Amino acid sequence: MAIFNDKDNRKTNVAVVVFDQIRKQFPAVQQTIYANTAAAGPLYDSLFEWRQEHELDLLMKASDLFPEGLKIISETRKNLGRFLGCSTENVALTPNFSIGFNMLLDAFPKKAKVLLLENDYPSVNWPFGLRDFDIEYVQTTTHLEAEIHETVKNKNIDILALSLVQWVNGVFIDLDFLRDLKKEYKDLIVLADGTQFCGMFPFDFSTSGIDVLGASGYKWLVAGYGNGFMLFKEEIMEQFMPKSVGFGSVGGDFEKKNSFRFTKHFEPGHLDSLNFGSLNHSLKFLEEIGMDKIGRYNQRLSAEATNLFDAMGLLETEVVTRKKHSTIFNLKGDKALYDHLLRHNVVCALRGNGIRLSFHFYNTLQELEALARIVNDC
Repeated sequence: MAIFNDKDNRKTNVAVVVFDQIRKQFPAVQQTIYANTAAAGPLYDSLFEWRQEHELDLLMKASDLFPEGLKIISETRKNLGRFLGCSTENVALTPNFSIGFNMLLDAFPKKAKVLLLENDYPSVNWPFGLRDFDIEYVQTTTHLEAEIHETVKNKNIDILALSLVQWVNGVFIDLDFLRDLKKEYKDLIVLADGTQFCGMFPFDFSTSGIDVLGASGYKWLVAGYGNGFMLFKEEIMEQFMPKSVGFGSVGGDFEKKNSFRFTKHFEPGHLDSLNFGSLNHSLKFLEEIGMDKIGRYNQRLSAEATNLFDAMGLLETEVVTRKKHSTIFNLKGDKALYDHLLRHNVVCALRGNGIRLSFHFYNTLQELEALARIVNDC
């Protein structure tokens, strides 16, 4: 599965040296092979220091910190829009993806025809099942995009909802396909969960085929828990009206009760300046490194891991036969292999029928080789 030409490899080899230095800021990856970003991204030194300073300010200033907190929230919204290519006014901040997504679905008409992926993340699929939607499913196969297209064409689908990267095995939906699908079926509403994607590769929401993108920030954005977001295209905000509302929607101004912007429906209560400040700090951290560099490095990790684990016969067909993959892998293996990995200081997870390994820019090519040796020794 060759992704790079020689020129790409030269660039990526330079990046390897850079990321070897960056990984020193992540204490959790120093003592283990941390292959569990799909569960949670580790904190890093400068973020920990910022959080300590912010908590100390809260300890000493109490309510006097509130105006500063509002500035942090505003800056987070602005930086998030720039980071992912979305107008600031179309960004909603939520404690996590699941809360924002449930708010969203309550605004859609009943009986809408929905297409989901079998075994997608529960917070994507389950909310539809508890509401009055007409649901169709497709399997995550090698020809996933073709099956989605065929179902949309023949089943009069109103809403397509899916994770951009599948949480169990890392299958990565073709973003060009989504853009082309949206052009062909302009009335199709495309909802995407980017929790296992945002921060892994560069992304421009404005040019994508996605109408609403939601995510939590505690994985690939390495922002810790308690922060998430929803991004909206202009057209989609004209099609429905969310029902959630609160004092936070108007920023404490009673005069705005009937005139606040669409995204504030998703911010009915207070927003935690510590958690969203952490997201803001991490957005600037990732931008300073460069998402293009991070993306190229993660592509290198993905390609090397695919070749390595495929040669060992550990990957599913639908992973190795697709033209592009994420940095999440599910190895064929049982509890005994999982326990063996844990004994050798590999942080990973049992998911589906195998063992999930997930990598980010603080992982190294040498760690991939070490993982292969550990697995072979079992």
